[in-house]
Amino acid sequence: MTLKLLGISGALRAQSTNTKLMLEAVRLFGPCDFTRADLRLPLYDADLEAEGMPPEVTALAEQIRDADAVVISTPEYNKMIPGLLKNAFDWISRTGMKPWEYKPVAIMSAAGGRAGGERSQYSLRWAMTPFNAHILQAPEVLVADSSNAFDDQGRLTNARTIAGLEKLMTALREVASKPV
Repeated sequence: MTLKLLGISGALRAQSTNTKLMLEAVRLFGPCDFTRADLRLPLYDADLEAEGMPPEVTALAEQIRDADAVVISTPEYNKMIPGLLKNAFDWISRTGMKPWEYKPVAIMSAAGGRAGGERSQYSLRWAMTPFNAHILQAPEVLVADSSNAFDDQGRLTNARTIAGLEKLMTALREVASKPV
């Protein structure tokens, strides 16, 4: 059976190092049916919700629900996750689907600072607490000085980071392969 992997990058910029990191994670995960989530959602607004769930929100919730595992790569904006990730979580919580429940999730971060997004990972774990996802706890993958961490093909260059990401993706594959 081919596993379904959903990738979520917490950055929209075309050359985002978090998107590069997410794609490296997918490569190291191995053969899978990969889908990249689109977080270009309207800002959460109860008045908008009253008009009906936006189709792009429903599509994202269904992608999460249908995936065997999810990988999230987040930048660090002002010591937290970016607003677009929190906005996506807020919308998904309103769908009634509970797509995150028990879902295996690997998180990682790439940031320009020396800590590599450590605070954003902490806030991401906190933001996901209500959803009861199965967030893998280790190894933590933190890519510091991320603008210099990838080669021209978007591949990580640090052997230690690659080894940690490979270990995380192997663990994610193992958890996703087990029957629920």
